Amino acid sequence: MSENMESPPKHDELANALNDLFTNVSAMIKGDLQGTNNVLKLLENMNLKVAEEYNGFGDVASGLRVFVERLKTKSENFDEYAHQIDNIEQQVTDLEVAISMLDKYVSLLESKVQSVYRMPTSSS
Repeated sequence: MSENMESPPKHDELANALNDLFTNVSAMIKGDLQGTNNVLKLLENMNLKVAEEYNGFGDVASGLRVFVERLKTKSENFDEYAHQIDNIEQQVTDLEVAISMLDKYVSLLESKVQSVYRMPTSSS
C-alpha cells in the first residue's frame, strides 16, 4: 500500500507540470499573437498615414496641373507678342539698311556740292 500512496503524488506532479507547460505555451502563443496583432495594427496605422499623405499629394498635383495650364495659356499669348517683336526687329533691320544707303547717298551729294563750290569759275 505504500507504493500506491507514492504513485498519486507523482501523477499530481506530472499533471501540475503538464498544466504549467500548457499554461506557459498558451501564454507564449497568446503573447506571440498579441505581438502579431500589434504589428498588424501598426501596419494599418502606417497605411492610413501614407494614404493621407498621398491624398495631399493628389491635391498638390491637381493644383500644379491647373497652374501649368494657366502658364501655357499665358505663354500662348506671349507667343503672339514675340512674333510681333520679331516683325518689328526685321523692320528695324530693313530701316537701318535704308538709312545706311541714304547716308552714303547724302555723303556722295555732299562731296559733289563741295566740289562744285571749290571749282573756280571761268569768268573770274
